[in-house]
Amino acid sequence: MTGRTMAGARSLWRANGMNEEQFGKPVIAIVNSFSQFVPGHVHLHETGQVIKKVIESRGMFAAEFNTIAIDDGIAMGHTGMLYSLPSRELIADSVEYVCNAHCADAMICISNCDKITPGMMMAAMRLNIPAIFVSGGPMEAGRAGGKAVDLIDAMVAAAEDSVSDDRLMEIEKSACPTCGSCSGMFTANSMNCLAEALGLALPGNGTVMATHTNRTSLFTRAAQLITDLALRYYDEGDESVLPRAIASRAAFINAMSLDIAMGGSTNTVLHLLAIAHEAGVDFTMKDIDELSRRVPNICRVSPSSSFHIEDINRAGGVFAILGELERAGLLNCSVKRIDYPSLGQAIDQWDIIRPTVLPQAQQLFLSAPGGVRSTQGGTTSRQYPSHDTDRVSGAIRDTLHPYNTDGGLAVLYGNLAPQGCIVKTAGIDSSMFSFTGKAVTFNSQDDAVSGILNGKVNEGDVVVIRYEGPRGGPGMQEMLYPTSYLKSKGLDKKCALITDGRFSGGTAGLSAGHVSPEAAAGGAIALVRDGDIIEISIPERKITIMEDEVTLEERRRQESGKGDLAFSPAGRNRVIPSSLKAYAAHVSSAHMGAVRLI
Repeated sequence: MTGRTMAGARSLWRANGMNEEQFGKPVIAIVNSFSQFVPGHVHLHETGQVIKKVIESRGMFAAEFNTIAIDDGIAMGHTGMLYSLPSRELIADSVEYVCNAHCADAMICISNCDKITPGMMMAAMRLNIPAIFVSGGPMEAGRAGGKAVDLIDAMVAAAEDSVSDDRLMEIEKSACPTCGSCSGMFTANSMNCLAEALGLALPGNGTVMATHTNRTSLFTRAAQLITDLALRYYDEGDESVLPRAIASRAAFINAMSLDIAMGGSTNTVLHLLAIAHEAGVDFTMKDIDELSRRVPNICRVSPSSSFHIEDINRAGGVFAILGELERAGLLNCSVKRIDYPSLGQAIDQWDIIRPTVLPQAQQLFLSAPGGVRSTQGGTTSRQYPSHDTDRVSGAIRDTLHPYNTDGGLAVLYGNLAPQGCIVKTAGIDSSMFSFTGKAVTFNSQDDAVSGILNGKVNEGDVVVIRYEGPRGGPGMQEMLYPTSYLKSKGLDKKCALITDGRFSGGTAGLSAGHVSPEAAAGGAIALVRDGDIIEISIPERKITIMEDEVTLEERRRQESGKGDLAFSPAGRNRVIPSSLKAYAAHVSSAHMGAVRLI
């Protein structure tokens, strides 16, 4: 902004509040995602201005802008879910547009829920300016009938005939008691935990509750750090602070190892692949498959257990899990971070069971829920009396006492998914690790929900939901209602579900998503017929339709002969707006992260 020709721009910056001392210093973009549509974001209105004051106290100018945010739970079960995954690209584009158009020098991203964190991360990789992520934090678990409850309990209870209206209302009113991202290991919390493992967020980012004063302290620490990173890059030429230097291939492998160990949402696979794509990092489904065979599942959180994110925080949060993986030699601890020269140094100071742990780490991971309904962040300073350090049967186990020696996520291959599909093994009863059943096919999520609720699905069936992939939906809807209703009908341990769509992090049961290629791209899932036998083997990483190749090729020939109607959902009446048609025209398969290909 120097020279006579920039006089007009400088005039406009003055109108924004920039003073003389701030000219010539880094401009920090505060990328907020405040929204009153999303409980994970409803408390973020004041956060950006708190961060702005910290940054400007250090002599730099900070400018806040907002991105959109979609609540998957509210959008689910109707056509609103078609917009969920595509919003990730809009978020990434909007952050890139604003930062590049105004020549922002660095950014601090205030995200929280499902697509917002990955969308902002994709933009960070494109821009490659100093960046730090700080989430709004998870909500507290609710209490009903003397036990902890969350959003999934409300959805499951809604379809259980044995649950009275009064009991359902009690659960509904209790399930989501505070602001913050939903309290289980769903997509939002999974991604905010992975931000820590990637090295782009501070310890506690994924697990300290939205309602705790320690979450407010995280905002302040992040604001101070982004100014330090900007000075290191622009004044000292230190490129090691840039997102692409931090989010290396080794860092992505570490992050995926954490995800597998903690049984995170399957959506993280889509998002990590997309973020790696923007970073130019060679990280693929094959890497995930290899990791899933050697990283054990040492942590299970709702919907896979009765633990919630607040329990994981008490056990030491993400760095406690990383500490267990490090002891087992399952991490590359030399990778850089925004806050430490290496991951190894960070683990030494933030793993609560190490003698080198910092006092502030011990205090952070004692943050306890306040137990009071609130839409405001930072309302409680309550502390647990002690940490959960039980590594045998506590919220976080060590690698000698895993839930499963294979990880919490797995990639399956076979003639039904030659490019792979994803299952959350942490949410599957071990009796279902090998399953054979008859296919019951549906060409939409809506039809599947109706079929499950009206008795079309029986014990031993494999529910097949197709034409819900990135292109076929379009938008790759989450399938939380079908899986929840299978549980409601007592079929979650008696049936399987496969889809070219995706699942919420709240999904449990034998559910295989991201089947690639998808039906709309000519995938074999489009060739399945009612009554076909499908075999699924988690130990062998296989998913197979038990029809010979001659039969499948004849079905493919018949489908291809339909001309413009080939590989499209017969009988489905879904109005697709031009915005989603444009998305469908450029989106890749799920095995590539559903990224946009031009």
